[in-house]
Amino acid sequence: MNDRLGGLLPPVLPNRVSVLSVHTSPLEQPGTGDAGGMNVYIVQTALRMAGRGVDVEIFTRATSSELPPTVEMAPGVLVRHVAAGPFEGLGKNDLPGQLCAFTAGVLRAEARHDPGYYDVVHSHYWLSGQVGWLARDRWGVPLVHSAHTLARVKNTALAEGDPPEPMVRMIGEDQVVAEADRLVGNTETEARQLVELYGADPCRIVTIPPGVDLNRFTPGDRTAARAALGIAPDDVVLAFVGRIQPLKAPDVLLRAAAELLRRDPDLRSRLVVLVAGGPSGSGLTEPTALQSLGAALGLTGSDGVLRFLPPQSGSALADVYRAADVVAVPSYNESFGLVALEAQACGTPVVAAGVGGLPVAVADGRSGLLVPGHGAEQWADALARVALVPGRRDELGAGAVEHARDFSWERTTDALLATYAEVGAEFAARQPAGVLAELIDS
Repeated sequence: MNDRLGGLLPPVLPNRVSVLSVHTSPLEQPGTGDAGGMNVYIVQTALRMAGRGVDVEIFTRATSSELPPTVEMAPGVLVRHVAAGPFEGLGKNDLPGQLCAFTAGVLRAEARHDPGYYDVVHSHYWLSGQVGWLARDRWGVPLVHSAHTLARVKNTALAEGDPPEPMVRMIGEDQVVAEADRLVGNTETEARQLVELYGADPCRIVTIPPGVDLNRFTPGDRTAARAALGIAPDDVVLAFVGRIQPLKAPDVLLRAAAELLRRDPDLRSRLVVLVAGGPSGSGLTEPTALQSLGAALGLTGSDGVLRFLPPQSGSALADVYRAADVVAVPSYNESFGLVALEAQACGTPVVAAGVGGLPVAVADGRSGLLVPGHGAEQWADALARVALVPGRRDELGAGAVEHARDFSWERTTDALLATYAEVGAEFAARQPAGVLAELIDS
């Protein structure tokens, strides 16, 4: 690295990182609304950065007049609520019109401090990237950007009835990709998509897989976890965890369960389909659609197998994973799939769609199974091969724990901090000679 920069400024860790998360707050409960894996990513990496002595300030849009301007999430991690537009009633597609107001709030917060208060800006999702691009130019610091999802990728694999991502997002993503000093991809697949679909410079892309909290998500007592949920020890439990929307495809699990019951009606007395999450995205237009589908498929009623839980967190979420024979992740697109990692860390095999980052999150044949499509019969086949064959379920469960150990938030955080240091040194070396001399003297 020093040779590439002429030995001028060796990479050093930042003192303070500005994290931008316009459309969803890290304080919100994942599993409903717009809160999901990105929230988990921001929270987990911010906490670990603070533990390494790096201060983190997270800017997010205020969604209630009752929210305080700042909230200390933990020592060294501050959440700033920025007023931008009405407090409620705005979806992601409404937020581009509020980016000027949000940017103004971010710049005002920095203006209260001496120049150089932040060392790097890390934006999450394209809306935040638009703000980060301007903050980078105003503050004279590098911009690191994580897309989390990409419009052009999503539009190639839409669920039935799911509207395509709008042109304004694709244009916005093009701009952010062109401006960011470093792009963080979750997998090599995402890195390749950034190059092929957005013309990104490969030299400005770094691949950093997300992690899993290996202290919270651990193998545990499955019988106790089932008792906490009112599930019998010998039941066959298929679980879905996440936001209820067409993109995440929980309907695929319901249709597969109905197919299993068609094949073996006696299974009904011990089959449980557990759905933990809340409506989100386009799923908000018909918030009870999944319940209606369950009724139409014959999964409800006095002896119904379909059970709904609100979004879970902490030990309650871990118990959902532990109680399941298999966790289904049938999404049409996932940049990675944190639910898959969390379930596997708890010793539960995963059956997932073979899309996006899921082939990295799930080791096919070792920690779970990948399904090449979304048909009810092929999903019923895959679920049966795991959930209805105890020996195979146990074998995959052991492989799941082993596979999950390859991922941790500590490793993700270390890689991010190394990226900040590297891009900071590169950015400083590109500055005019006078500015560079001041940086060296400081």
